[in-house]
Amino acid sequence: MLIARSAAPCRASALASPSLRARSGFQQKALIHDLVIKHKTGQPILGAGPYGGGRSSVSGHVATVFGCTGFLGRYLVNRLAQKGTQVIVPYRDEDEKRHLKLMGDLGQIVPMEWDLRNDEQIEECMRHSDVVYNLVGRNYETKNFKFQDVHVAGAAKLAMMAEALGVSRFIHVSHLNADANSPSAFLRTKAEGEEVVKKAFDGATIVKPGPLFGHEDRLLNQMATYPITWHVNHGQTRMRPVHSVDVAHALEVMMDAEVTSTGQTFSLAGPRTYTVGSMLRLVESLTFNKTLRVGINVPKFALMTAAKIGDLAWWPMISPDEVERRFHDDLPDAPGTLGFADLGIEPDILEERAIVYLRRYRSNLRFEQPVEHSGVKLKKGRYHVVD
Repeated sequence: MLIARSAAPCRASALASPSLRARSGFQQKALIHDLVIKHKTGQPILGAGPYGGGRSSVSGHVATVFGCTGFLGRYLVNRLAQKGTQVIVPYRDEDEKRHLKLMGDLGQIVPMEWDLRNDEQIEECMRHSDVVYNLVGRNYETKNFKFQDVHVAGAAKLAMMAEALGVSRFIHVSHLNADANSPSAFLRTKAEGEEVVKKAFDGATIVKPGPLFGHEDRLLNQMATYPITWHVNHGQTRMRPVHSVDVAHALEVMMDAEVTSTGQTFSLAGPRTYTVGSMLRLVESLTFNKTLRVGINVPKFALMTAAKIGDLAWWPMISPDEVERRFHDDLPDAPGTLGFADLGIEPDILEERAIVYLRRYRSNLRFEQPVEHSGVKLKKGRYHVVD
């Protein structure tokens, strides 16, 4: 089935033959799968451009990504812009959004200044959008923004304004370990934020990713640079790290996926579970840094004291709340939630991707040494750490 669309003006000789028109590219045809009807509002979204999408195409979507200047946000903007989506990128600092401008075609990346406490700016950022992502979050509190301000009050405000403006889909990123009874204020407010978003926006999609790893992460990078802060709980804390690229891919697919049209919750953790000790061994084997696996265990009170002192700095290396989280295992997928498989995505395994992010920590003498010679060997198509 074809959807009528006016063809661009062209010479009569080129229009003489349908086959010639197809070969010359003068006329574009829109197929039925280019048309998407939004479940919540019934709004039609019609794509245009080359078959299969891409930077030179137009997906028909306008998406606002709050938190786009953060770690996960840049990968999501890249995924959306590559498919021809016009992306509104709210920013607070001029320098934070410059790298995002290059991710899409001319006019497809639209930066707009915003502040979480400025309702007019928020409304302007999502006024023309049919999809809104909320990736706003904090790993530590500051004098201006507490966890409650960002994860609860801020999330509720964005969801309420999206509902009032007729946004078709609101996708809120929480955390895998969000729990109203958690000793961590970060995780408690994340759980509370999920509830207020569900109440404020009918049919909101909740996404609960595990600990993210990637170029700018606070996981592998900290293990390679400040390993002493990870020598806690005798290395027995269990984690389910997930690739930031996979989570961004999942968020991009959710924009049109039917399984997200009824307010589903997604648990997006990695395919394998590791102890902190095994992850330190992996980092050591890939960086050839033998000082990572020292035989000590830092008591909780000692690390907590150091974190409280460091919390007085402008940019704390580790906050007291992060120390608390390092003593608690990652939770299993919540009952009734969906996962990567429901979106047709196979997530990456940590061992297979870690070298991309850890090679820079090698010395110049061993920078190009193959992974197979570093203590991580290929076994049945998968890497595993050799003790």
